Amino acid sequence: MSSEQNPTTTPDATGPRPRRLTYAAALAALEGLALVAGGVWMLVLGLTGEPDDRQQAVTGGVTLIALALLPLLAARGLFARRSWSRGPAVITQIMALPVAYNLLRSDSVAIPAGIVLAVVAVTALVLLINAETTRALGIRGPGNAEK
Repeated sequence: MSSEQNPTTTPDATGPRPRRLTYAAALAALEGLALVAGGVWMLVLGLTGEPDDRQQAVTGGVTLIALALLPLLAARGLFARRSWSRGPAVITQIMALPVAYNLLRSDSVAIPAGIVLAVVAVTALVLLINAETTRALGIRGPGNAEK
């Protein structure tokens, strides 16, 4: 088949990486690192501390570390201008919004964490759907497949 029948989507790698794309990648990496830190903290407390349920603490820690892979891989792809990386990055931000909402509804010191998480998630979503970011990743909008 010729390339005319199967157009490829290549990112616009000419020139410097747009700042919005860099900021979105940095926010995704920050979220991934925060998940790793939280997972390690839960795991260490589960193994060395006095948790109510040691198995639940260890499982929670391992789960957080595994969940950290999605934003970390997305951040790496965004830094490298891979078009596939926007999907996992957007999914990460959408998953963060209900977590932020639950943190905001708590009556504890978790409220500031909920505020920070909500601001980071909304900011990252805005950066990810920006037209400049879309062009830098080589993503074509609806009706632009032939161009």
